[in-house]
Amino acid sequence: MNFGRSAALALVIGGMTAASAACSGTAPKPASASSPASSTTAASFPGTPAGIQARWLFGAATHLPIPTAVVTAHFDQAFLAKVTPAQLNAVLAETKSLRLDAVTLSTPGALEMTVTANGLTQLRVTIAVDSRGMISGLLLQPAGAPAALPPAPTTWAGVDRQVRAVAPQVRLLVAKVSGGTCQPVHAIDATTPAPLGSAFKLYVLDTLARAVAAGKVSWNQQLTVTSQVKSLPSGELQDQPDGTRVTVRQAAADMISASDNTAADMLITLLGRTAVEAAAAQTGMADPGRDVPFLTTRELFTLKLDDWPRLASRYLALGTAGRQAMLTELDRVPYSTLTALSSAVWTAPRDIDSLEWFASPADVCRVYASLDALARQPALAPVASVLEINNGDLSLDPGQWRSVWFKGGSEPGVLTLNYLATTRSGQAYVVSVLAENPAAPIAQTSAELALISAVKGAFELAAR
Repeated sequence: MNFGRSAALALVIGGMTAASAACSGTAPKPASASSPASSTTAASFPGTPAGIQARWLFGAATHLPIPTAVVTAHFDQAFLAKVTPAQLNAVLAETKSLRLDAVTLSTPGALEMTVTANGLTQLRVTIAVDSRGMISGLLLQPAGAPAALPPAPTTWAGVDRQVRAVAPQVRLLVAKVSGGTCQPVHAIDATTPAPLGSAFKLYVLDTLARAVAAGKVSWNQQLTVTSQVKSLPSGELQDQPDGTRVTVRQAAADMISASDNTAADMLITLLGRTAVEAAAAQTGMADPGRDVPFLTTRELFTLKLDDWPRLASRYLALGTAGRQAMLTELDRVPYSTLTALSSAVWTAPRDIDSLEWFASPADVCRVYASLDALARQPALAPVASVLEINNGDLSLDPGQWRSVWFKGGSEPGVLTLNYLATTRSGQAYVVSVLAENPAAPIAQTSAELALISAVKGAFELAAR
C-alpha cells in the first residue's frame, strides 16, 4: 500500500499482483460523529474476519511503524514471505488518513471496498484472510486520477453555484465577526436549522470553555477512558484500554482536530448534558430546543444502528421527557453490543431531518463568535490552540490570513464545513456551509473539494 512518492512495492493476493498507487496527500478532511468507521467515513467495516482485519489495518496505518510482532500477529506466513514487515511499513510511511467510502463486496474471507487516502486519492482495496483470520492478501488499485481542488470562485454567483451543486438542500453564511456579533456579508437560507454532523462539537467546546472560566473544570484535569463512555469512530480513544487517562485539554484537542467521538462523549459526561444545552442557548442559538435532549455520539449511533428504524421511530414519537428517559435506557447498552451493531453497512441517510444535531449557519457563526471572545481570556487560550490544529485544508494565503479555525461533520446525506479565519490585521470572518440530501448519500470527496473551493473564494471575496 503506497500513498507516497514511490510505487515500487506490489502487494500480493491469490498469486496476482498490482502496483500500489502513488499520490500526495493533504491534511485530513472533516470528520464525522455519525460514521462508524475510520476518519470521515461514509460506510462501516462488517464484523466478518476480513472486516475486523481491515478495521485494524486502517488504524495501524496511521500509527507507524507497526512493530514486527504486531505485523506477524495479523499477516499469515505466505504473505510475509513476499512482503516483509519492513517493506510493509515503508509502503505505509506516508499514509496520513484513510477513509472507508463504501463496501462493494463482503464475505467472511474477503472484503472489497472503495477508500480515500490522504483526503484526495480514491482506491479500490481488497483484503483477504485465511481460515485462521490472518491477512493472506492485500490488493490496491487506483479508482481514478487524484481529485483536485477546483479553482476558487471569484464572484458571489460563482460561490452560490458551487455550493448549490453538491446537494438539493444547502445553507450558507459568510459573515464578519466584530464585537462578539456576526454581520452577514452573503447568505443562502442562513437562518434555517440543518443537521450539523460533528460540527455539534463546537457547542461542547464552548461549554467546556465556560466551565473552565467558572473554575468548575481545569484543562489539566484527568479523564478516564472506560467502556461506558466509548463510542464508535471517528477517532482513536475507543481503541485505548479501559483505564487510559487523558487530560481535558487533550480530549478537547482530539474532539475538534480528529473529531474523536469518544472524546466528545467523555466531555459531555464531564460537563453534563444540561450544561451543553444551556451553553447552546447562551451562544444565541435561535431554536435551542431542537437539540434537547442533547445527544451523545454513542446515543445517536445506537438509535441509527440498533433495530433500525423501529428504535429510532419510538424515540422520535416521544416528547422531551420521554426521550430523556429513553436515553438513560440506551446508555446502558454495552459497548460490545454497539461495536457488533457497527458491522451493519450504513450508507443511506437515516432520519437526518429529525435525528441529528441541528443549527443554522447563523447559529454556527454565533458559537464561533462566542468561542472567539472566550479564547481572548488568558486562561482560555487553549480554545484557539485546539481549533487551529486542523485547518480543514483551506490553504488561505498566509500573507493575508494569520489563523484558521475549522470543524466539519458528515454522515450519509449530511456534509458540513465551518470555518473562522482571521486576517493579519485581526479581522475575523466566518463561513459556514451546511449541505443535506435526505434521499441519498452525498458524494463526499467531490462535494468536499467543491465546498472547500467555494469557502476559500468566499473568504477572499469577504475580505476585499
